[in-house]
Amino acid sequence: MDKFGNDYALTRESLYGTTPEPTYGGIASFMRRRYTRDYDGVDVAVMGVPFDTATTNRPGARFGPRSIRAASSIMAWERPYGMDFDPFNKIAVVDSGDCMFDHGTPQTVPDSIEAYARGIIEQGPALLSLGGDHFVSYPLLKAHAVKHGKPLALLHFDAHSDTWADENDRIDHGTMFYWAAKYGFVDPAASVQIGLRTTNPDTLGFNVIDAPRVHANGIDAVVEAVRGKLGDRPVYLTFDIDCLDPSCAPGTGTPVCGGLTTHQAMSILRGLVGINVVGMDVVEVAPQYDISEITSLAAVHIAMEMLYLYACRKA
Repeated sequence: MDKFGNDYALTRESLYGTTPEPTYGGIASFMRRRYTRDYDGVDVAVMGVPFDTATTNRPGARFGPRSIRAASSIMAWERPYGMDFDPFNKIAVVDSGDCMFDHGTPQTVPDSIEAYARGIIEQGPALLSLGGDHFVSYPLLKAHAVKHGKPLALLHFDAHSDTWADENDRIDHGTMFYWAAKYGFVDPAASVQIGLRTTNPDTLGFNVIDAPRVHANGIDAVVEAVRGKLGDRPVYLTFDIDCLDPSCAPGTGTPVCGGLTTHQAMSILRGLVGINVVGMDVVEVAPQYDISEITSLAAVHIAMEMLYLYACRKA
């Protein structure tokens, strides 16, 4: 491959490796991975889910996948700092574009997302999904539970529990983990929510490590507690970018002060090497509220930590 080539999203020959190219131009696939829907030999497919009509505050997360991809080009020339190896040398990762659905028939959207995700993971790859508002995790969880068996363990980074009681099957980004628990797609006793800092007295049995506890006890204590709950269970890992403090991630729909720093979140994820991640998503990036792309860039770093966790299981 020509070391001075470009547009590797289209021209890349191998699914492996990191190849430098100008970061300010070219097609903005995730980390310059090949755009394709051919999943032969693929370990992870990156899929955008540009849906945000379940949001309860500021909309705009439908633009998140595009913004995250664009920001990722800044990092695409070299492996992230501190990783023992380049994830792209261990796992074949492609960008499969965006999940399609009809926004004009909103009641059909959850089933469309689930079916689209199942159509990919049934061919072999794991999914790293880019939201979109956090509701998209619900149909994605359902798709993964079909493949890996339910209940899954949920590792959930967020400012909000997203377990508010709901008796009407609302398409709402604050209720989907209520239903995931009620319908048995996740096991709250084997799941952990990190970074919460909004009041919801009913935890539904989820293990909660709220933001004040993270700040008070430190990264190592959080990692130890999470490992003790997850064990070797299949884990669905979801990261709402508003888990981060607004000083680190202003570009989101429902920011809450007092959150984790980007360093804390990345360090916790790095400390969890060895957990059995089977599916992943990063959600709630709303770039129109961002400053100098720092939220989108944080999302890219978080996504790369997820890929590193997955690659460590495959190495």
